[in-house]
Amino acid sequence: MPLCFGEYVLFKGKNLYTLSEGKITNSFQGLLNNLEKLTYSSYICELIDICLQDEESNRFLFKEFITCLYLLNTDALDYEILIRSFELKLLKATGYGLNFDTCVFCMKKLSSTNYINLFYYGGVCEECPKEHGVYVSKGAYNALRFLNQTPMDKVYRLNVSREIKDEIYRVTSSIISLNYSKKPKSLEMLNYIKE
Repeated sequence: MPLCFGEYVLFKGKNLYTLSEGKITNSFQGLLNNLEKLTYSSYICELIDICLQDEESNRFLFKEFITCLYLLNTDALDYEILIRSFELKLLKATGYGLNFDTCVFCMKKLSSTNYINLFYYGGVCEECPKEHGVYVSKGAYNALRFLNQTPMDKVYRLNVSREIKDEIYRVTSSIISLNYSKKPKSLEMLNYIKE
């Protein structure tokens, strides 16, 4: 059964594991009844699969993943903003976290900027070169900063326009595409259905 959070006892055989015992904590049935929620939950599962090696442990990312599933299972917040927050947490947990506090070149403190360097993972001040990155509005930069430092259960406080959501998606999807072995395909289905 997909999306079952629980405790499991597994035995490792020559080629695969055998499930010996299991106790389900939450089956997230609410996610299975809504195409948008199901697609977003499939997407975060796919991200985990892409960014971690088999049998690699990452407790921080697991906690963020479960939190995201619980929040997706409610109707309390904007799913798109929640997913962008998860993407930023995933990037941070796997060594590709963005720096929004100082310029990635000269280390000058940034209050805001309109450029994010995708190779050095952060904002660029007015004086430093604008290369290998994307221009964003100051609103999108500030929203990214907020999502990066705010726990996922608090992202409901952020209310942004469609344009800013698109800018945030452009930044996170670019970094994910550049740094992981393959590009997630789950969201393409949702975008296709929405059109």
